[in-house]
Amino acid sequence: MRATLAVSTAALALLASAPVAASPSVYTTAPVEPSAITVSAVGDGRADDTAAIQQAIDRAAQGPAGKGQGGGIVFLPQGTYRISRTLFLWPGVRIFGVGEKRPVIVLGARTPGFQRGVGHMLVFAGSPRERDPKTAREVAFPPPGSVPFNKDVADANPGTFYSALGNIDFRIMDGNPAATAIRFHSAQHSFVSHVDFDIGSGLAGLYHVANEAEDLHFKGGRYGILAEKPSPAWPFALVDATFEGQRDAAIREHEAGLTLLNVAIRDTPVGIEIDKGYGDWLWGQDVRFENVSKAGVIISNEKNVYTQVGFQNALASNTPVFARFRESGRTVPGSGAAYRVTSFTHGLTLPTPGAMGEYRTLSAAERIAALPAAEKPTIRGLPPVSEWVSARSLGAKGDNATDDTAALQKAIDTNRVVYLPTGFYRVSDTLRLRPDTVLVGLHPSLARIVLPDGTPAFQGVGAPRALVESASGGDAIVSGIGLDTGGINPRATGLLWKAGAASMVNDVKFQNGHGTNRFDGTRIDPYNNNGTGDADAAKRWDGQYASLWVTQGGGGTFANIWSPSTFANPGILISDTQTPGRIIQASVEHHVRTEIGLNRVSNWELLAPQTEGEAGESGDAVALEIRNSSNILVANFHGYRVTRTRKAAPAAVTLYNSHDIRFRNVHVNGESGLGTCDENGCATFLRLTKFPFENAIRDVTHGIDAREREFAVLDIPESAAPPVPATFQGAKVEKLADGFYGAGGGAVDAAGKLYFIDRQFQRIWSWSDAGKLEIVRDAALDPVNLTVDGSGNLLVLSSFGRNGTVYSLKPGSPDTELTVIPPTPAKAAARTVLPVNWWNNGEFRDQLDPRTYTFTTLAQMFARDMALPKAQEYVSPDGSIALPAWRVFAQGPADHRGLRFSNSLDSYGFIQGKAGDRVYVTNGSENRTYSGVVGRGGTLTGLKVFAERGGESVATDADGRVYVANGQVFVHSPDGAEIGRIDVPERPLQLLFGGADGRTLFILTHHALYAARIGG
Repeated sequence: MRATLAVSTAALALLASAPVAASPSVYTTAPVEPSAITVSAVGDGRADDTAAIQQAIDRAAQGPAGKGQGGGIVFLPQGTYRISRTLFLWPGVRIFGVGEKRPVIVLGARTPGFQRGVGHMLVFAGSPRERDPKTAREVAFPPPGSVPFNKDVADANPGTFYSALGNIDFRIMDGNPAATAIRFHSAQHSFVSHVDFDIGSGLAGLYHVANEAEDLHFKGGRYGILAEKPSPAWPFALVDATFEGQRDAAIREHEAGLTLLNVAIRDTPVGIEIDKGYGDWLWGQDVRFENVSKAGVIISNEKNVYTQVGFQNALASNTPVFARFRESGRTVPGSGAAYRVTSFTHGLTLPTPGAMGEYRTLSAAERIAALPAAEKPTIRGLPPVSEWVSARSLGAKGDNATDDTAALQKAIDTNRVVYLPTGFYRVSDTLRLRPDTVLVGLHPSLARIVLPDGTPAFQGVGAPRALVESASGGDAIVSGIGLDTGGINPRATGLLWKAGAASMVNDVKFQNGHGTNRFDGTRIDPYNNNGTGDADAAKRWDGQYASLWVTQGGGGTFANIWSPSTFANPGILISDTQTPGRIIQASVEHHVRTEIGLNRVSNWELLAPQTEGEAGESGDAVALEIRNSSNILVANFHGYRVTRTRKAAPAAVTLYNSHDIRFRNVHVNGESGLGTCDENGCATFLRLTKFPFENAIRDVTHGIDAREREFAVLDIPESAAPPVPATFQGAKVEKLADGFYGAGGGAVDAAGKLYFIDRQFQRIWSWSDAGKLEIVRDAALDPVNLTVDGSGNLLVLSSFGRNGTVYSLKPGSPDTELTVIPPTPAKAAARTVLPVNWWNNGEFRDQLDPRTYTFTTLAQMFARDMALPKAQEYVSPDGSIALPAWRVFAQGPADHRGLRFSNSLDSYGFIQGKAGDRVYVTNGSENRTYSGVVGRGGTLTGLKVFAERGGESVATDADGRVYVANGQVFVHSPDGAEIGRIDVPERPLQLLFGGADGRTLFILTHHALYAARIGG
């Protein structure tokens, strides 16, 4: 032991003294930041500085009021800092290296704990509180890989905001094969920037990814980046990065929403490897592959909708295979020793706007004599800190009380670069930037320009009035600050941007709404007690102009933007400009009508835009609205509605009089993750809302919907005609009834009569040829799904109560008759009731096996969870059927305002099967249909993929044909071959066969009931 330690110390001494080729420091001196905590450590590469660095981070986590909330800023001075265990970067804490040379954090040779599995040098963590003292429950989801493992530290999650690291290098010395530099698992407004990773013997530089990263350089290691699905499942943008000399692959990942801009990959066997059994929404622009021996990209799951791969202007030299497909083995070869791939796409491709998709691989490449010079950085560098003038030095207070308008405007007028130290700078009028102004901060939650509610100049009816306004043209920069327009300022727009194509807005949060902290660091609750408005009734949702408004010829680069203010509409608006512009990773959420809007715009790119519609405010919102525009690229678009959503919406994207809109990699969904722990450990629970957007895109001008919600390619032409509806065996689709708010949960009795629910109005309906549409029961009992037992009783699943409730009623019986059914221990039942659709992809738990470095696939997770028996069940009055009691998760209050989630509550409907029967179900998280064998306790075993289509529902006719609802109704023969399609005027959600002879296909949509007669 002593000999080993002596060798390690000598090696560290050599390391500390040896010159290291490194990227230049971005912060050559420390900004004048009174609130910053500066690390006090030795920094000589020999001493163990772990405790000193962690102590500084812990102090910053206490926030501006010292109450353990809000986060803070840490400065790490120039030096070489050896660590021996994991550092935890708490929520909202940002750590920056300062000095003429970047500081380096070093993992010494053979540091204990970094030899097996996965061990992280630094972890983006969740709450620093070790335990909840009120409940003494263990922390849910402690991050695997902390050294030593700490079960009392929470992992970062979709609510972990603002954490960041910049201008600090990482070095892993010999003998640490399990080491990674950073576990980068976080959410909005997190980033890693300006880092050189000398990975050496280690596993990876970044493990997990989040939000956005820029100016990263990876050297050596098994991988540069090893990544799973990001914490909130948003796309991840990597900008201005290089990879060199990785042993296996520069990037290995799945479902990371990987968006690459100006990235170079050199001297490695594989550029980007998508894991076996998985897909990704992978988009690359200006990507270079040099000396990549096996493949530029390895594509897995090639015939699945979640595999969407595209490149634009990729360059390659000495890379003989551009793309290799894992399962089929086919390749897209290179075009010579050096070549340019002007365009490459693979995935579900829509030939016309209204058509269903086909899997295609399209590539356009050309031989070139040699690679051109490297691109200039996509993200402009900030001026040196020596040019930053603190607004405090010019009289601004930032105390959340003083009117700082005059002081800030004077600072802008008299200085090119103005630095905002942490503080809330209240203003009463517009701050006007010069053409070359650089307005910079280091923390958009803590360095904030605030417009107080009721500011006179922003009241009444009138044209928009900006909180901050750029000059026309020029190359202004706004970076690292928050802009807060309050909730009672109807004329306010947060940032009115008219600057030119070279300008930049980076790391800016539009405050007020979700994720907003008060001056004391406490988090604002943006809702009243029933989620229908702000807690202050005077603050009107949708009562202001856009938060970010680019107009009057404005353009430039907009990176890492977070715009969730419910008071604004929209979150980002681009209008009246042909100046080139580019959005790189924007999170735009919680608006009432529109998240992102374009009107009279050309020459823009929206790269990795993510939207989120919340249940309370966004029931009618569209994710992206494009009007009167052309030459627009939308790539790696994620249009999301939360599980809590209770209302249908027609489309994520709406188009008006627009053409040459190029969609690449579109992901429109409505799943959400929940996690909980009990005495049996932690469980992961991912659910799919019943109300994701019905269509991905609606071309309002031409009356065409794009039903596919996951696809790789769609171009919008200047003119288009709706496709001719498809049918099967001449079946005619007939509308039987409409006017429903959200129909579903249907079942058919032995006579073929259909029963279904309109949940919003708590009514149970029926349809038969004899009685037509009838109301079976009208009562406030929160019915969600139902099924029918052998005696004709309806077994109704209700969302009422902590664990839901099951009750039974007889159609036609007096309305006063109803039987509540308690759960009982599971036992063999004549027929088991199962959800027809599922969502299961393990978002909250790492899927990496640290022994083999392989990932558990979605199919394996689905099979594992489907095979778990349920301990209890609900048995119908006649004992003929049993509904297993799936675990129910609760969110919010215990009363009617709370939300309940379970496999049975979230399904569009139920199926039944006897033990040993092979039945069909769909898994939306894979977009696949499976068959499985029914067992005791609601298990399904022996799962087999039946079709690469699935999502909403599946039904089987008397001849064994299988009908799958996924945008339209797809018909398959018993062997799985697709043999036809039935197009429906609205998106089909639940399919059931009924009618007197069992050959009527009932098709439930949100708002109507359709039927089609299917012949023999």
